[in-house]
Amino acid sequence: MKANELLRRIPAVEQLVIHLQRQNRANWLDHENTVKALRTAISEFRQLAQRGDVEPTLAQEQVMEWIIRRYWETAELVVEQSLKKVINATGVVLHTNLGRAPLCVRARQQVMTVMEGYSNLEYDLESGGRGERYSHVEKRLIELTGAEAALVVNNNAAAVMLALGGVARGKEVIVSRGELVEIGGAFRIPDVIRQSGAVLVEVGATNKTHIQDYERAINPATAAILKVHTSNFAVVGFTGQPEMAELCQLAHANNLAVINDVGSGTLQPLEVQGTAEPTVQECIAAGFDIVTFSGDKLLGAGQAGLLAGKKCYIEALKKEPLLRALRIDKLSLAALEGTLTEYATGAANEMIPGWSMLHASLPELKEKALKTMECMRFLSDYGWRVGVVQTSSLAGGGSLPGVELAGYGVEVVPLAASAGSVAKQLRSGKTPIVCLVRDNALIFDVRCMLSGDDAVLADRLLQIVAGNPA
Repeated sequence: MKANELLRRIPAVEQLVIHLQRQNRANWLDHENTVKALRTAISEFRQLAQRGDVEPTLAQEQVMEWIIRRYWETAELVVEQSLKKVINATGVVLHTNLGRAPLCVRARQQVMTVMEGYSNLEYDLESGGRGERYSHVEKRLIELTGAEAALVVNNNAAAVMLALGGVARGKEVIVSRGELVEIGGAFRIPDVIRQSGAVLVEVGATNKTHIQDYERAINPATAAILKVHTSNFAVVGFTGQPEMAELCQLAHANNLAVINDVGSGTLQPLEVQGTAEPTVQECIAAGFDIVTFSGDKLLGAGQAGLLAGKKCYIEALKKEPLLRALRIDKLSLAALEGTLTEYATGAANEMIPGWSMLHASLPELKEKALKTMECMRFLSDYGWRVGVVQTSSLAGGGSLPGVELAGYGVEVVPLAASAGSVAKQLRSGKTPIVCLVRDNALIFDVRCMLSGDDAVLADRLLQIVAGNPA
């Protein structure tokens, strides 16, 4: 009987719509979806009332408040974005699944400037006629790499495919068997070569390839030699590959193009624990005709594939019909230009987040971990254990394979809940937090945590431990 009385206090949908219109809050939904969301909220209230899970003495105003509150929760879900900011507490700097390199301030500002209105993307301001989108970064890339010319497409796989298609379509390309790598998402170098229209010729063995192996494979059908940097794995022991200059000399002596896919690609020297990444400048100086590399890994920009090299090859690639399908968009181009500016001013180490994270010292990371732990002190009041621990993280993004970066993080051991269930709740928040789970402990590696992330993390943990995980 009490349930029936409570159900009679449910306002009509039309009355609720009018109430929403009078509220001083923006409504993100049109009329049709507003009515649909209100009916969903009313249905939920009916079910709770019939089960006796709602206080039966609620007045009609209180019933309306409950339905309106639930409506707003539903409305927020309707407009919630799928692609969102995530706090990276894994310690992996160039985490492919988390968007790889975070952008520097200048890159973000350049993106905002370009996206706010029109831009001179393909407009020559001096002549008043059609321009070329690649010109916005080509001069900077030439200055930074020492190449004669440069070109940009939407990612490095596209750059490799364009280069091979432009110089070796229908002809043979020689590649060392030990360099036929598989990159992220199960894409393999042989597949990229096949899609370019070139014919793959494998030489050498998995662990060793000699210059004579390349030389014996050259025939009238050969168009190019491709070197691929094995950036996402390391072969150790009895191994060997020809020197870059030696490979270039062989190619040029036989009138072949020589291409180097350096993968992650760096414009600055990077060596950690005896493992070094080849710089683009080194590859150009060695004599490669085309060098391809990624924009969103060690470079620190948005997704892009960069080609730097001899002008005769780059200019020919600009005329390839495939280029239009692979071209970079204006926002990625803006992020790239902003990032390259930091290299030109010599401020990359300090201003580009990825480089700062890779070069963070142990004292800096320990201090950061202690500061983060202080934000979580309240967890001990609930019986959860909190402490600073040493961590071992990775560069990621196919960089410095096998190299572990020593660092610090915060370890949290829940009292009753499993660490896995807490990690899942952390991922479900408004700002998802991705951390490590070891045994029954949560590890928050602070290497990749940005300013303000510790406060967001602490607030989310407080919601969870206080029993309000929503």
